[in-house]
Amino acid sequence: MPRHKKTTSAKNRKAYRKYHASKKAKKERNMRNQARRRAERAGKVRKGDGKEIDHKRPISKGGTNNPKNLRVVSRKTNRRRGAKITNAKRRKKK
Repeated sequence: MPRHKKTTSAKNRKAYRKYHASKKAKKERNMRNQARRRAERAGKVRKGDGKEIDHKRPISKGGTNNPKNLRVVSRKTNRRRGAKITNAKRRKKK
């Protein structure tokens, strides 16, 4: 069977540098990873259990890793919600 080299197009490399390798993206990824590790140590989640740590107020919208801002949800729920602010925490505009 012939071996095929994985090729990455210039477009993909450019997108990676722009969205995944920026300082902001690295900082946000680090915050998400820290939240997951803390929850694992607390026994709230385990590797491979299909659960994710959700930030009620997303990091991209100014959220923090404060325990009051975190909750454990299924992967499906977290992906469906995206970067939306949880209804209970929305502030009414006056």
